Amino acid sequence: MGEILVYILVGLVVGILARFLLPGSDPVGIIATIVIGIIGAVIGGYLFGAVFGETQGVDWIGSVLVAMLILWIYRRMATGSRTTV
Repeated sequence: MGEILVYILVGLVVGILARFLLPGSDPVGIIATIVIGIIGAVIGGYLFGAVFGETQGVDWIGSVLVAMLILWIYRRMATGSRTTV
């Protein structure tokens, strides 16, 4: 039960950082922010841990970068490309 709470808290922090660092309007709520943060933390932490071995904080950077990428993709899918020709 404690691990789930830790994942939710880390996901919240990572998701908020990703939303703060990625400019533009956000079509997501707090639940989606937590989910994006959790996914970013798991994937980014794993990828950066595999690349750098001993992470010592690098996994946080990877988590936020992956969460920003997921948020960017989500924004593109949610708003679509509404450019006029």
